[in-house]
Amino acid sequence: MPELPEVETVVRDLRAELVGRCFASAWVSQPGVLRFPIAEVFVALLPEHRVDAVERRGKYILCRLDRAEDLVVHLGMTGHLRVLDAAAPTVKHTHLRAGLDDGRELRFDDARRFGRLMLGPQALLEERRLLPALGVEPLSDDFTPERLDVVMRHTTRTVKAVLLDQSRIAGLGNIYVDEACHLAGIRPTRRAPRLTRRERVALHAAIRAVLAKAIANRGTTFDDYRDLWNAEGAHQEELRVYGRGGEPCLACGTVLRRRVVAGRTTVYCPVCQR
Repeated sequence: MPELPEVETVVRDLRAELVGRCFASAWVSQPGVLRFPIAEVFVALLPEHRVDAVERRGKYILCRLDRAEDLVVHLGMTGHLRVLDAAAPTVKHTHLRAGLDDGRELRFDDARRFGRLMLGPQALLEERRLLPALGVEPLSDDFTPERLDVVMRHTTRTVKAVLLDQSRIAGLGNIYVDEACHLAGIRPTRRAPRLTRRERVALHAAIRAVLAKAIANRGTTFDDYRDLWNAEGAHQEELRVYGRGGEPCLACGTVLRRRVVAGRTTVYCPVCQR
């Protein structure tokens, strides 16, 4: 599933293409990808709305429309957004075609249909629990070492489980949790409240550094993730531990260990990470 860097890459691309544009039409082929409202209402409401901003919240894409409406997209595991000429061929599993006032279309395709689309005021979507309560954004000014202290101390779970919890820190996933823990020298299997103050400061810095580098590399592509222009990210070439269980640690040469933590395959170095 795309994580914060991948979603942020798509958001930045969309921002350059959509802000100031108006939707002229809407077509939905698979109503099941709509969480709210129903397809008939969605296609009637979207046209004539102007895109005022494109933002990210956790792993969600929010197109802020005029008249206090929001077009919200979650890419799921295999979802892709494209901005194409209206005459461009339609790929398989295209579930949304939203015409723009410049003759192009915003399209959404999703082979496995785990993605979701919503249209409505953010407050209403949150009230109906269609948008979950999300924690602090790890690249925001609110994400301080002190904020991470609170997140880590008020639980008995492992570091990995806490960092994956979207209600505590929004946007982190399996890839970047493993990478941040390795950079910080912390085993993801440890109990969160047992981290020292120095370790928590190191983890805070590592989270921000790993995410920033991944965004600069336009995300990580293993299988399905592509940006707005159908290009792969490049950050998979920079990964230190994720997906490398059984291979030597790039820092010390020790064989990286693989185990399941918080229900996710987790890779770490038994020497570099304590």
